[in-house]
Amino acid sequence: MLAEVPDIAQDIELDRGTTSVAPGTERTCALSRDLKPVSQMIRFVIGPAGDAVPDIKRKLPGRGIWIDATRTAIEESVKRNVFARGFKRDVKPNRELAAQTERLLESAALDALAIAGKAGLVVGGFAKVEAALGRQGVRALIHASDAAVDGKRKLDGALHRNNDGKPREIAMIDIFTGTQLDLALNRPNVVHAALLAGPGSETFLARAARLVRYRTGNSPDVVSADAPTEGALDVNAPADGAQGTCS
Repeated sequence: MLAEVPDIAQDIELDRGTTSVAPGTERTCALSRDLKPVSQMIRFVIGPAGDAVPDIKRKLPGRGIWIDATRTAIEESVKRNVFARGFKRDVKPNRELAAQTERLLESAALDALAIAGKAGLVVGGFAKVEAALGRQGVRALIHASDAAVDGKRKLDGALHRNNDGKPREIAMIDIFTGTQLDLALNRPNVVHAALLAGPGSETFLARAARLVRYRTGNSPDVVSADAPTEGALDVNAPADGAQGTCS
């Protein structure tokens, strides 16, 4: 009887396809065996080559297993042969699966930013961004990760001045390079940008938050925090909860 327990657990871990994934659904992590919301997990299916494929958008056909959406969890799953156990067949994940998954999460976030840009929800250029910060309806202040510290400081100061020094619920995001922002927004030399309120903006913020969680292991409910202040999530911080500026 005891020998059958692992098989029962694996049956619980293996879903019945994308039709069984509804908002608010919880799944068992194939690595930790903890029950978690699918919003905090990544689904994997078996690809045509018999390897594990990350289903970032939860739309790929076939039965899948779920793993906590952090780079550490994916790396550990590869080391511990979790995919073969979960799928109950010989699955050999790519050694670069964690890096591949991160690239897909990053691409999904940038795709959402591109859509927001096409919808007119992104303001670029230092002067225009500074002016936008004086108005309501700004959801995020975006800095290129390679932007000069002085420019960041000036815009952070403008945000404080325009809000009488009071905390303001605006996301501070600096997890993408200038080149990535250029390509996403289809314009040259994007160093700073303001993200205006809108449905497309919320999609981008949710995907950026997912990318932050994957890289750091931290679990922000949203990317945004009272900004610019200290004590928010730093995407470069280790997963043990070290603090810095929200990115």
